[in-house]
Amino acid sequence: MGGGVAPLGGGDVSRVEAPVTMKAYMMCVFAAFGGIFFGYDSGYISGVMGMKFFIETIEGPGATALPAATMSLITSILSAGTFFGALIAGDLADWLGRRTTVIIGCMVFIVGVILQTASAGLGLLVAGRLVAGFGVGFVSAVIILYMSEIAPRKVRGAIVSGYQFCVCLGLLLASCVDYGTQNRTDSGSYRIPIALQLAWALILAGGLFCLPESPRFFVKRGKLDQATKALASLRDQPLDSQYVIDELNEIVANLEYEMSLIPHDHYFQTWTNCFRGSIWEGSSYLRRTILGTSMQMMQQWTGVNFVFYFGTTFFQQLGTIDNPFLISLITTLVNVCSTPISFWSMERLGRRPLMIWGALGMCLCQFIVAIIGTVLEGNEVATKVMIAFICIYIFFFATTWGPGAWVVIGEIYPLPIRAKGVALSTASNWLWNCIIAVITPYMVDKERGNLGAKVFFIWGGLCGLCLTYAYFLIPETKGLTLEQVDQMLQETTARTSSRWVPHTTFAAEMGMEKNVHGHIEHPGDASDSV
Repeated sequence: MGGGVAPLGGGDVSRVEAPVTMKAYMMCVFAAFGGIFFGYDSGYISGVMGMKFFIETIEGPGATALPAATMSLITSILSAGTFFGALIAGDLADWLGRRTTVIIGCMVFIVGVILQTASAGLGLLVAGRLVAGFGVGFVSAVIILYMSEIAPRKVRGAIVSGYQFCVCLGLLLASCVDYGTQNRTDSGSYRIPIALQLAWALILAGGLFCLPESPRFFVKRGKLDQATKALASLRDQPLDSQYVIDELNEIVANLEYEMSLIPHDHYFQTWTNCFRGSIWEGSSYLRRTILGTSMQMMQQWTGVNFVFYFGTTFFQQLGTIDNPFLISLITTLVNVCSTPISFWSMERLGRRPLMIWGALGMCLCQFIVAIIGTVLEGNEVATKVMIAFICIYIFFFATTWGPGAWVVIGEIYPLPIRAKGVALSTASNWLWNCIIAVITPYMVDKERGNLGAKVFFIWGGLCGLCLTYAYFLIPETKGLTLEQVDQMLQETTARTSSRWVPHTTFAAEMGMEKNVHGHIEHPGDASDSV
């Protein structure tokens, strides 16, 4: 699959996709609503764990704070469930379809929310967060896959960035609700924030019933008539549109090309294919899997979830802030207001430069916070400066690594392994999310690591690694179809990828420009037989 030899030119590379219409754009935008799940569920728990009534419900009357072990368990158990949910979603997305898997995820999530809302102690709350985690895993893994497969190439970066915006919006809504219920003296203080999650699940599941399935899923299953209908609906074109024919030709030709390179005899091979090839070959499946999983790991290493998971309790520990809930609300608002910038910059500036400059900006901000917090500990003015630089750091994350990591993992995998590759990448995100949620309370707890602001030295150093990683490994995928991304990875390196331009189509090379029907030789795939 690699090689430095460029394929022969041919095919009209400018006509592989229809012009973007408002209907097509809005259909894709709605799918981004799934980010509300991730954001709200991640955000509400920070405020809840700082509420007096909740603390006394878990620890007993008179308790003033949750122990580090309890905070670690409550926060991390969701990520543990999401890790396994994301892996399971890789199979379900290939068997049942992308859209159907997300709807199932919504139903599982609703069960978890009901359990959490009914809880009056630690046991049922943890069980509910674990179940909800499986649902969030389904949604977070497959919604990125679904959006990447249905979005027009010219706005794919913006649309997938919309997922991150919805994550931020969910975080903001959670902070607002926590702020509004923090002083309640009954179980409504924590049950209201938890129960509101039901609304997001019902809206997403209901809306997806009205959207078409991914045409690439139908192509992978050999259902070309259904693929044509889905693609025509998504592109707002008639069934016999030349745009629809050309794009479908390219999808089918790319699938046949990829399937000719790998074995696909049984179920386990569909997973082992993700690890085929050499790590030194830029287009190998192994290299892409490592790139996707490590990119999500790096996104978590930026430390942003420290602010959103434990921001309220961290600001309480500084001792110079009258209302830590308000500061957490402000940081979340910065996140929400900054993310829409990526809708423009992701397509205008590209993925690669944003990831490089974003890592540099975060690194500098975090070292400044760490130095000020260490040298001027307890100083009220210094604390305000720290908060300002934390907000600038969040700005850099929200406009670069926040949406960028999700955009790129949805683009780098070829169709035969795309569902499983995105699932592995998303699982990596949640695995490191879980690890950070487990260890961070011990790092900053006054009776444990007691790092305080020094924890930002760790996050700053890790952002330095993100900078090196982005420069050497992240390719530029702006303005390319998913099939063109596949070609680009075969013919160039990350550092030269921004100069690559499409010069042929898979359909032209495989003689499939006229009519796609009758050419596909894989009416299913190995995942049919478990």
